[in-house]
Amino acid sequence: MTALQAALTARTGRLVDPARRMRLIATILLLLMAALFLAARQLEAQNAGWGYLRAFAEAAMVGGLADWFAVTALFRHPLGLPIPHTAIIPENKDRIADTMAAFLKANFLTPQVVARRLQGLNVASAAGQYLANPRTGESRLGSGAASLIADVLESLDQEKLGGLAKTALRTRIERLALAPLLGNLLTAMIAEGRHMPLIESLIRRSAETLEANEGLVRAIIHDRANTLMRWTGLDERLANGILDGLYKLLAETVVIEDHPLRRKIEESLASLADALVHDPAMHARVEAMKRDVLANPAFAAWLDGLWERGRAQLLRAVRGGGDAGGQIGASLAELGRALQHDGRLQVLVNRFSRRTLVGVATRYGGEIVRLVSETVRRWDARTVTDRIEGAVGRDLQFIRINGTLVGGLVGVAIHAVDVLL
Repeated sequence: MTALQAALTARTGRLVDPARRMRLIATILLLLMAALFLAARQLEAQNAGWGYLRAFAEAAMVGGLADWFAVTALFRHPLGLPIPHTAIIPENKDRIADTMAAFLKANFLTPQVVARRLQGLNVASAAGQYLANPRTGESRLGSGAASLIADVLESLDQEKLGGLAKTALRTRIERLALAPLLGNLLTAMIAEGRHMPLIESLIRRSAETLEANEGLVRAIIHDRANTLMRWTGLDERLANGILDGLYKLLAETVVIEDHPLRRKIEESLASLADALVHDPAMHARVEAMKRDVLANPAFAAWLDGLWERGRAQLLRAVRGGGDAGGQIGASLAELGRALQHDGRLQVLVNRFSRRTLVGVATRYGGEIVRLVSETVRRWDARTVTDRIEGAVGRDLQFIRINGTLVGGLVGVAIHAVDVLL
């Protein structure tokens, strides 16, 4: 702390702000010049050298007073006198607001300026660096996103929110063309051979069903047989033959990959897949089945249970120490690494960012500058004066100090020329 600051602190009991301190320094310097002028004027008769000091102090007072008037006239009337063209900022705050808004729009919010400023800016890389940093992007955004999800789920009306979610899901299912989707899935399964385990499981299940109902099959054959066959025992032999043939057929179908029954099943599946994709009649039947399922009360109960279970699990995960926040953070970190190292993704993200910001400047640039203008207009004159003076007042006081010193030097130069000539 300098001696002057210590003196000011002792006088005011606290450290003054920089602008006020510089104002006091400039004023003290002006008073010092006045004291020097009086002293040099008294001593000038004794020695001509004091004339240079008198000339310096005299010119310094003139320069300091002139710059004091100029600086003061920007913010208020000097000495409270209504001198024309003073208190410039308070008197013209509305025009200043409009000028500031026009300057902001012309130099910062035009589409051309925004596009040019963003041309060399790698938004994707900067965002990727932030997201990939576990101390900033991953942890803070991950936990924040998880907390936000929990807050939203807990604050909204559960009946309405659940109704909206279930209605949205039901609407999506109603609009879904189910038949072509099933047909394409079945076609892909056949092409990749993933249908074979299904066929084999179906055949094994058929064999198990036949074995479990063997008595029923025998009873049907006995009932259909005539009296002669039952009397001679041919019905039992016929039942044994039919059952043995069926068991053998099913076993061979499972073991032999090129079995005719297996090929027939595959052909039927391929035909079904083609019908699901291309047959309008099949489309209509599938849609009718879908409507029946959606109208069934059991489907509504399933939707209710699905929503409640999903909501409860999500809340437990994000509120009860689950790893939802960590999973979100890990996903964000992975996205950040991709944004940092994937050049193609960077090009796409940067292009989207430029187009978005240029669009914002085009659509809302006028609203932004209007907000600036209206905000400044709503300020009273004192507020405008205090804020501008607080921002640049310290530098303005340097004008007074410089004016005092430069004026004094000019006065010495003029006095020297006058003496020498």
